[in-house]
Amino acid sequence: MTIQDWFEKRKEAQIQRRALEAKAEVEKNPDLWTKCVHCDAQLLKEDLASNKMVCPVCDYHFRINARTRIEQLFDEGSFEELFADIKPTDPLDFVDTESYKNRIARAHEKTGLNDAVITGLASIKGHRLATAIMDFDYMGGSMGSVVGEKVTRIIEKAIELRLPVLAITSSGGARMQESALSLMQMAKTSCAVSRLDDEGLLYINLLTEPTFGGVTASFGMLGDIIIAEQGARIGFAGRRVIEQTIRQKLPSDFQTAEYLLKYGQVDVVARRSELPDVLGNLLSMHEPVTIK
Repeated sequence: MTIQDWFEKRKEAQIQRRALEAKAEVEKNPDLWTKCVHCDAQLLKEDLASNKMVCPVCDYHFRINARTRIEQLFDEGSFEELFADIKPTDPLDFVDTESYKNRIARAHEKTGLNDAVITGLASIKGHRLATAIMDFDYMGGSMGSVVGEKVTRIIEKAIELRLPVLAITSSGGARMQESALSLMQMAKTSCAVSRLDDEGLLYINLLTEPTFGGVTASFGMLGDIIIAEQGARIGFAGRRVIEQTIRQKLPSDFQTAEYLLKYGQVDVVARRSELPDVLGNLLSMHEPVTIK
């Protein structure tokens, strides 16, 4: 055995030992650790949270809920929630594997939210705006009557106050338990965005992981500027449905933020840590000029 072989063997043994030690530590304190779903790295939950829920090893952006998004993106203490008391009903008495009423109750218990979007007024880098932030944890971020109503109301509030609007989407699509009432929200929110445009006010979309279905087909892709968070999956139908329909294998990066940027369907792809600066700069550039 050469000296070089000896050093290489020793290095390999050290790597294996450290891996075993790390595994033992995870097994000893499982509540302190989580695994990256992209690279399988074992990460301290505390370190992951301090890194804005982005893997420090592979830069994978973990899905975050609406409250976390508010804390990370807006100026501290600037968010003022509006229309929080609007709650869903069950006009169709819908039942599949369980009743819609039970699904609503479980979603509220899980998230503490009344529906899949939080709306309000906030500031980014000192620039005031109206905003709607969707939460995928509430029934997959599905768009029902309440989501459509709250998005429409916050746009109307923006028109009243002459503010730009930022819509942050994370959704699997329309809420089928509300049938046609859910599908009508696409037209309703699109009309609200059209009125905002008529008023000459800025509308920005921030698409996050994942944004699909009726949200993509309505207010989620109508922005004057469309930003996608790095790595987010964005589309209308899912990848598997499209492959089965066209009987072709799709590219590996199909429906990612980077793929959409390449083909001109979004304007900017940004890392989570960059979003406050990106949005702050855009809001600054589009502030109305006061002529004295």
